Amino acid sequence: MQLLLPVTMRMIPAQAVRVRRLRLATTTVQSDVLVVGGGLAGLVTALEALRAGKRVTLVDRDSPERLGGLALWAFGGMALVGTALQARMKIPDTPEVALRDWLRFGEMAADDHYPQQWARYYAEHSAAQVYDWLLGEGVKFMPAVNWVERGMQGDGNSLPRYHIVWGTARELVRRMISALHAADSGGRLKLMHRHRITALEHQAGQLNGALAVCEETAAEVRLQAPVVVLAMGGINGSHAQTRANWPAHRPMPASMLNGAHPHADGKLHHWVADEMDGQITHAGEMWNYAAGFPHPYPHFAGHGLSIIPCKSALWLDHRGRRIGPEPLVTGFDTHWLCQRVAEQEKPWTWHLLNWRIAVKEFAISGAEHNQRIRDMQFPAFLKETLLGNHRLIRQMQSESPHFLVDDTLAGLAAKMNALTCSHDIAPGVLQATADAFDANFAGGSRLHNDDQLRRILHARQWGPDRLRTCKPAPLQKPGAGPYIAIHMQLITRKSLGGLQTDLHSRVLDATGQPVDGLYCVGEAAGFGGGGASGKRSLEGTFLPGCILTARAAARSFNAG
Repeated sequence: MQLLLPVTMRMIPAQAVRVRRLRLATTTVQSDVLVVGGGLAGLVTALEALRAGKRVTLVDRDSPERLGGLALWAFGGMALVGTALQARMKIPDTPEVALRDWLRFGEMAADDHYPQQWARYYAEHSAAQVYDWLLGEGVKFMPAVNWVERGMQGDGNSLPRYHIVWGTARELVRRMISALHAADSGGRLKLMHRHRITALEHQAGQLNGALAVCEETAAEVRLQAPVVVLAMGGINGSHAQTRANWPAHRPMPASMLNGAHPHADGKLHHWVADEMDGQITHAGEMWNYAAGFPHPYPHFAGHGLSIIPCKSALWLDHRGRRIGPEPLVTGFDTHWLCQRVAEQEKPWTWHLLNWRIAVKEFAISGAEHNQRIRDMQFPAFLKETLLGNHRLIRQMQSESPHFLVDDTLAGLAAKMNALTCSHDIAPGVLQATADAFDANFAGGSRLHNDDQLRRILHARQWGPDRLRTCKPAPLQKPGAGPYIAIHMQLITRKSLGGLQTDLHSRVLDATGQPVDGLYCVGEAAGFGGGGASGKRSLEGTFLPGCILTARAAARSFNAG
């Protein structure tokens, strides 16, 4: 048995000791397929393998109650093409239209062979391989398709594709875990929580498993399997990796929040690159969000929540001035929003809005703060959609010091300065900002001349967006208060790059040849090919990307 570890004349003693210690692993677990990572991609891979009669070992670094990874906490939006739901809403989507939107918005290079292959595969197969498959697994979708990432100049989603899982992605994960156990006939599934892979093993050039360590006891385990599937997530959970990969030509803020997970640290990516000639591509492309604030009850250091920014809020710099000349409005180009926020003088921005806007538009991405959808409480969801989500606004007012409420703009300015320990916000400047926006309404709707208002009116033309977007009105409209200011930072989320793979999800070496027995799925593979989205996602491409890459891997090794 040979370990794929560097052995050179310059090896320091500590490394040599590590090699000897790893060789002393006393417990051996044998299976047909080893899946590394218990997120959605790992769960789907394991499920498909079990249904094919394989023995499966699933190794995950987190605790049992967090099986499912980030998908357990995700909102559950999916960009899907040509579904029955789109047809019912008379949305004329096709794979050809979707691929055109995808390649244009992602700005893929002509030589991005494998990412382009995966983009095409996604456009052509997301309806059958994701939407229809999930319906067959008992997953349901909300009865509307939303329109996100339209592009600043209409160069994003040319029509609505954003489907939302009823129950959020938490329900999706629960369904997959239930199916996993149902498929485990004869005890063919072994779940190993709180274990970290430290190395892959091979013999005579043939991959045959991995070594793991239990993070609670430090006990080492040898995991023998002829097929290893890497599903360990991305690399953006490590700010060191995020900063190291950040493109030099793009502004980078001095501080950021973490919306990924510290376990998504890229270490196994680099191990595969260093020891098995795997190729990490597009590591500098990331799907971050521009509007985050610290989690009131953080699960780890630096943990942030991602706001779904209110279209009707004014997006301000640290001095309380509206960022321009193009106003920042969500729903059109998240990549552009992040760059605008990152280039600001200080690493925070503000949303200025009132209670009327907040109860209709304010939302937090993820399952945790979307209780009515997560718990499938349709009457309560409908009531809050129509009458306003006062519950969530009061919760944030109570729990988060970054969510400020006051009856006057002057009082709000004082609270904003107190939070940042500065005198950045002059009350007169904040008042002038609000007055300048409200002047648009002095002559009636015929004389509106503001790009934010134009984008809001465009968004309201689509029914589902109309339900969640306020009719334009002055910020200082009588009875619309009190005023609200939200203190926000850029928050990291998903890696768009990863290990390069072919359409069978096989890891490729520097010559473009598959590494025998080694697969990579989900975010670890840049959701396919090492970067299937290019520079921008059409949003909602990540959960389906996990499912598509996982099912492709399973078809390949199950047929072998």
